Amino acid sequence: MARLLLSLDGQVLAEYNMNKERYTIGRLPDNDVRIDNPAVSGHHALVINILNDSFLEDLNSTNGTYVNGKLIKKHALQHGDVITIGHHQLRFVDEQGEEAGADEFEKTMIIRPGMTGGPSEEDIHAAVAQAPPAGMPDRTAGSPAAPLSGNAPEVTHASTATVDRDAAPAAVAVGSTASTAERKALPTAKLQVLSGAFAGKELALIKALTTLGRPGVQVAAITRRAEGYFVVHVESGQAGNYPIVNGKPIGPQARKLVDNDVIELAGVKMGFFTT
Repeated sequence: MARLLLSLDGQVLAEYNMNKERYTIGRLPDNDVRIDNPAVSGHHALVINILNDSFLEDLNSTNGTYVNGKLIKKHALQHGDVITIGHHQLRFVDEQGEEAGADEFEKTMIIRPGMTGGPSEEDIHAAVAQAPPAGMPDRTAGSPAAPLSGNAPEVTHASTATVDRDAAPAAVAVGSTASTAERKALPTAKLQVLSGAFAGKELALIKALTTLGRPGVQVAAITRRAEGYFVVHVESGQAGNYPIVNGKPIGPQARKLVDNDVIELAGVKMGFFTT
């Protein structure tokens, strides 16, 4: 069940469970969510719940209704949205909706090696091994890729790539032979979707390799190496259709990512952020 948490100056004042279709917000006593403050209009805003979705509408208020700092007239609420009315904030909490959205995003954009229509483990490994960072020699020339089978936790290849058999099934883990301590010294990073139906969704880059995209359209891998995070082209439905970073195709080589880079892959824009 979705909830609204009313707060002022960081202190929670009240909690409202969204268990009916309409909730009015305003200064007058007949509102479902009453905010007794001169900066709030008598009937300031309205939340409408339809099935599993919630929509916020400003009721022509004097001082306006803001969501995450932006003035709105109508807005489809998402988990974590912060509504500002006058000097008060209402945080929209919907854990179930957030989990469902994350699951759907993973089904749509996270590539599991070997999935129907997707690249195999060998395809992904070969793409990563054959795409050294720009300006570095290709140390894998003439060296066949080692198979990815076996139960050993880590297998070393001629390319100095390794396979982490303990990785979650959502992504094959491939990375540098750098020590675990060196890899952990890297800042943590995440992708945040900037466009499309999943805008605002986040994906933590905790694996040595995460494969993203849409099979037959465009697939790329983000590798976590000792030197940093790199994006690598894996495959596409059209020759030369490489992922785009900050408006420019990355080409066949691995491209190192820096904080605030914008990646465009299979028609979806994602921001890369270190934390």
